[in-house]
Amino acid sequence: MGQALPEAALRPFLAADTPVLAAIFVAAIQELTGDDYGEAQQEAWASAADDEEQFGKKLAGELTLIATLQNSPVGFASLKGADHIEMLYVHPSAVGQGVGAMLCDALEKLAGARGAKNLSVDASDTALEFFRKRGYVAKQRNTLTVNGEWLANTTMQKALVAAAPGAPS
Repeated sequence: MGQALPEAALRPFLAADTPVLAAIFVAAIQELTGDDYGEAQQEAWASAADDEEQFGKKLAGELTLIATLQNSPVGFASLKGADHIEMLYVHPSAVGQGVGAMLCDALEKLAGARGAKNLSVDASDTALEFFRKRGYVAKQRNTLTVNGEWLANTTMQKALVAAAPGAPS
């Protein structure tokens, strides 16, 4: 009989998580986005975690959830305001284990609980298909400059289904 994979769990962000989340952020960019972004673009993007104190303040300023496997962080996601996924990153070693889907499910529920009718995300080219499969629709293409490098992403949006009054959530 095959061994069961450990189940992922969610918990809130703690300031002490900042170094490991910065490492997950950088590893995900460096190891998962190479088909869509050049090395200089990846370095510019990953540089957002160079100043760990600022990176931690950004995560603390949003509703940030940590996904863990066997109590070790393997991914994180943050909700900005009530209706925008600001970040969703999974460590390359945990990709394909449902971590990203679990994080996204949780943010969709939280956004709905905050009264959002729609949830948006500025998806990297690498993440486009992940969000498309979850019902997000491309709204516009964006280009931004990060440390002198041009990066492209796509604003996507998903209509959230409101729970009927009195229905169990």
